Amino acid sequence: MITIFNRKELYITYSMKKQSEVRDALLNNNIDYRIRTVNRMSPSPFSIGSRGRMGSLGQNMNVNYEYIFYVKKTDYDRAKYIISKL
Repeated sequence: MITIFNRKELYITYSMKKQSEVRDALLNNNIDYRIRTVNRMSPSPFSIGSRGRMGSLGQNMNVNYEYIFYVKKTDYDRAKYIISKL
């Protein structure tokens, strides 16, 4: 089980395709992982309603979602090696 205390950030991408490739590689090698998805267009607590005011004009739609992969600290080196071959 991966918790905040035993995890390490492995990889960050904005690409849905790359996210899928990394996920499949980890799954095929029996490495437990968690993905945190961050919607860059959602309002933040520090800038409430910024999207409502500004809309999406001028925004790069390819970077709307950020995918952050976490693995157990004990699996980090092996996982890093596996995704380096992608």
